[in-house]
Amino acid sequence: MYKKRVSGWVKHLDFILLDIICTQIAFCIAYLIRFGWSNPYGTSEYANLAIIYALVDVFVAVVFESFKNVLKKGWYIEFKCVLKHTCIMEAMMLFYLFTVKDSAIYSRITFYLMIPFYIVIDYGIRCLWKYRIRRKGVRENARTIIIVAPGKRLGSCVKEVVGENYAAYRCAGVVASDDSIAEGSAAGVPVVCKYADLVEYVCHEWVDEIFIFMNSDLDYPMELVEDFNQMGITTHVAIARTRSQEDPKQFVERIGGVVYMTKTMNYASARQLFLKRAIDIAGGLVGCLLMVLIMIVVGPIIYLSSPGPIFFAQERIGRNGRKFKMYKFRSMYMDAEERKKELMSQNKIGDGMMFKMDFDPRIIGNKILPDGTKKTGIGQFIRRTSLDEFPQFINVLKGDMSLVGTRPPTIDEWEKYESHHRARMAFRPGITGLWQVSGRSNITDFEEVVNLDTKYIDNWSIGQDLKIMLKTVKSILVNEGAM
Repeated sequence: MYKKRVSGWVKHLDFILLDIICTQIAFCIAYLIRFGWSNPYGTSEYANLAIIYALVDVFVAVVFESFKNVLKKGWYIEFKCVLKHTCIMEAMMLFYLFTVKDSAIYSRITFYLMIPFYIVIDYGIRCLWKYRIRRKGVRENARTIIIVAPGKRLGSCVKEVVGENYAAYRCAGVVASDDSIAEGSAAGVPVVCKYADLVEYVCHEWVDEIFIFMNSDLDYPMELVEDFNQMGITTHVAIARTRSQEDPKQFVERIGGVVYMTKTMNYASARQLFLKRAIDIAGGLVGCLLMVLIMIVVGPIIYLSSPGPIFFAQERIGRNGRKFKMYKFRSMYMDAEERKKELMSQNKIGDGMMFKMDFDPRIIGNKILPDGTKKTGIGQFIRRTSLDEFPQFINVLKGDMSLVGTRPPTIDEWEKYESHHRARMAFRPGITGLWQVSGRSNITDFEEVVNLDTKYIDNWSIGQDLKIMLKTVKSILVNEGAM
């Protein structure tokens, strides 16, 4: 993951502020319908509730990135985003109302009335504000530009810069860098001069910015860029064409005195990384406390069933191949690793990239009786309920793992990886993840595991992590063992 320099929520602060206003308007309307003409903020209880609504609204907008690429969303996509934002916010408010001990003083009718009003008002305000931004950009803040590109690409370059940018550039002219077009127009924009005369032309015309698209076989136009820089004109030089959304993210950065085109599976802002680590630390502390309580009960049973250490430490592979010790409650007999070689023929995952059996005799208490009956014990119980995973919260606090990520492979599994398999370890490993909550017991194809893990990394967000954690809790409660 890579750090993005500008936080999205700062860029869309105006939308967040408008969203808070919409929340309060919907709150006031619902209150007035329920209680008649009176001050919605007249009582301390409802005034506090209005403040909680505002705080939850901001939290959802920031954590779930409600306004990411907001100016590029169409009417339908925007409506879906409003519905998603509303559902998350109201779910959190519903949780709050049923958590506080004095929740009975609040009107449920007011709560439910607010939902449709908020959806309609928020959607309308978002659309109107986006319309205003676009119109204002065209009429008041349009920047006059000149586009420089090879003759055969001039038309497409004009459409890419002007047609797909809500900052609303006004293209005053185009110039063919190969002088293949000396006059006429491209995409309705006139050819203003030859490439050699461009600096002289700009000296006498109103130009705010220059966009330069060069052929891949041409060097960076350093002299031309320096000339424009001395004139105080911003110059954009196209280094690479943006790929489709399925391709790795790419952007430009400067390290030392060199400009690099950087590619990565995904990137995260400093705010997102801080939130993820904060959630990991909070979850790790709670998990370690629960681990101690579980150890008091489970520890003696493990020792009595199979004398030896209560904890099991195994060397695993972490992010980008880094090795670390992963901790678990011991659920297998002491000779489990030696017996694994004998059982490889029964591995459900045929390529040997992972090991999985329907009934593993290495697990403490697992036995096949003479009549063929399969008997289980403490080992199977703590694995099915995922209690054996709780010591991994120590790894989370140490920074070796995260609450949500990809499962860390063993060293022998890692050594069998092909190049594309390594992608799943481009992220800090986690106690749970997308693969685990997608029904890990039914997945026997390692390539499917890799696809789920890379899908998780490609689309990572704090919101997705929270969803996976909720699904994990649900799976544990129904004894699916999602961890």
